Amino acid sequence: MNELNNEANSCFVCGKGNPIGLKLVFRIEDNVCRSEFTPSDIHCGYRGVTHGGIIFSVLDDVMANWVYLQGIKAFTAKCDIRYKDALPTGTPVRLEGHCIKQRGRLVVMQGKMIREDNDEIVAETLASFMAEAQVS
Repeated sequence: MNELNNEANSCFVCGKGNPIGLKLVFRIEDNVCRSEFTPSDIHCGYRGVTHGGIIFSVLDDVMANWVYLQGIKAFTAKCDIRYKDALPTGTPVRLEGHCIKQRGRLVVMQGKMIREDNDEIVAETLASFMAEAQVS
């Protein structure tokens, strides 16, 4: 498994060196990138509800980390999100990212945020990642 390198140490979602970051830890299990997250009151958009930008950020990162843990350096080229329900702060969720297809430099990913208490999907993403061009 690839370790988080210094280039991502300041990442808001997964950087261990970011003092205000979420510090999520990602792992691959059965070809799915996984992590867990419990938003706190500092992650709210309004009265006790997790900000949609936080939800988007952690879903982008669970997909990006699948790509990274495969040894591919890439960036998010496009990402669509569908919010299915509000996420109250203090509610633990599971994050899942898996590859739908790879072709050339393109990696198409799906991400899901699932509540731990009732297994309902909070949000889903579909994203395209573009691998960096190989320099010869």
